[in-house]
Amino acid sequence: MMQFRSAGLSHPGCIRSVNEDRWYADSEQRLFIVADGVGGGPHGEVAAEAVVRSLPSLLKPVIETASIGGPELVKQRLCEALIQLSDQIRDESCKTPAMAGMGSTVVVALICGDVCVVAHLGDSRAYRWRNEELELLTVDHSLVQLLMEAGEILPDELDEHPTRGQLTRFVGMPAPALPDARCMDLMAGDRLMLCSDGISGMLSGREIELILGKESSPKIAVHDLVEAANSAGGRDNLTAVLIQCATI
Repeated sequence: MMQFRSAGLSHPGCIRSVNEDRWYADSEQRLFIVADGVGGGPHGEVAAEAVVRSLPSLLKPVIETASIGGPELVKQRLCEALIQLSDQIRDESCKTPAMAGMGSTVVVALICGDVCVVAHLGDSRAYRWRNEELELLTVDHSLVQLLMEAGEILPDELDEHPTRGQLTRFVGMPAPALPDARCMDLMAGDRLMLCSDGISGMLSGREIELILGKESSPKIAVHDLVEAANSAGGRDNLTAVLIQCATI
């Protein structure tokens, strides 16, 4: 049987005065979330807070029946919950003119036995660290990602491209949300890391890989990730949640 330890940390970074990132971690329920208020949008922190406040409630029946339906059904219902949440936030923003257009990214991991279901909207990411190697589990919902896939820009142009940060999907988007989700196996020794783009935008995959491999304590590891991102410039809000997998 698997057991899990987790830690999370958020920091406004070196430039921004307001932290629009939020995180949630419940090792007992095996539910982990990172949300990042859409940069430049109105009340991004309100939308991010709504994600981490509302999503656990929406997923409660999914968690309670996860052992019955299996990971594929959990994946389906997790996507349905994200669509419902996006609709709720969009409808709420329409009721208040000052909050019109508010939105947030989300990346969520829900563990069922020895399988993890990861779903996301936006450019907050999930990684799996296994046997000293880091694997990116999500594909950013962003304009620069589409440009790269179309061959219009090179991978090393992503971080400095003028359209960096422009999202194609997010919670609260005007059109119906289309989250991506996947199931993956977990083994003892694996580490799952969820983060906002403040972390992934400041640190390379290799730098993240080295930090996760160096420190055994999840609490110290997330501190080291945030410290490294700040040392690299800290241009955005920084948030990381780390889950350590072990056998009982």
